[in-house]
Amino acid sequence: MSIQARFIILVTLASLLSACGDRPGERALSGAGIGAGAGAVGSALVGGDPLTGAVIGGGVGAVTGAVTTKKQINLGN
Repeated sequence: MSIQARFIILVTLASLLSACGDRPGERALSGAGIGAGAGAVGSALVGGDPLTGAVIGGGVGAVTGAVTTKKQINLGN
């Protein structure tokens, strides 16, 4: 599978997961998806390996999602 195909799949999955987040596990999962997408894009933009960026971004996103509360992420309410 080409890098572009992996990137498109990764970004699609991250967008689908971005609406999840009532419980810590859900926030960790959605944070991982969003972080992986952002990491892949950021890494590709600076000429790095998108897969490495996705792994690092996914890890950071998962930890961030797991340690936040629903009140902290619900900025409008």
